Amino acid sequence: MKITFYGQNTLAISIGETNIIVDPFITGNELAKDKVDIMTLKADYILLTHAHQDHILDAEAIAKNTNAVIVSNYEIAMHYQAKGIEVHPMNHGGNWDFDFGNVKYVNAIHSSSFPDGSYGGQPGGFVIEGEHKNIYIAGDTALTMDMKLIPLRTKLDLAILPIGDNFTMGIDDAITASDFVECDKVLGVHYDTFGYIEIDHKVAKQKFFDADKDLMLLDIGESIEL
Repeated sequence: MKITFYGQNTLAISIGETNIIVDPFITGNELAKDKVDIMTLKADYILLTHAHQDHILDAEAIAKNTNAVIVSNYEIAMHYQAKGIEVHPMNHGGNWDFDFGNVKYVNAIHSSSFPDGSYGGQPGGFVIEGEHKNIYIAGDTALTMDMKLIPLRTKLDLAILPIGDNFTMGIDDAITASDFVECDKVLGVHYDTFGYIEIDHKVAKQKFFDADKDLMLLDIGESIEL
């Protein structure tokens, strides 16, 4: 499993021959827009955690360019289905066996609305079990006790957690979240994109290190393999 970071909460995940894009926000991200051409991205599936612009901005363009299936909550899925895009709707607690592995849609505490203010369903996260590696994509969320349910079902190899604070968990809560999901290997997302969520990288890494955990902060376009 290969995971590439494209800024904010945007990820490209390759599982075998399947390509997945998570929360594509590139053309509106000053840190990423000149480094990534969305028309060159490969996608069989696009996973959307919620409807905020900084998570869906490029979803329609990428889906129409690649014929990718959008996977999200029911309301978001219906929004894109009305645009002629193939979708797979999910809701909290549900899971589905896709060709790349099993996906479970789990709780997140946040808000969710489209850029025009219309209802975007309830926010969520994804637990993906695929290719003998399991990952948790938290999406935008506060620290929640529901995270403790995840390791009851799935032993994680990586937790992808927001760390920018203000709109989501910050560093300290993300450390607690990694305890809740019983995964000490964390990929940080949702930071530095704009002023409210800028972080001190050195301090963040040191706090995780002091808690005997590994925090990875990737450059735009940088990848890791599990």
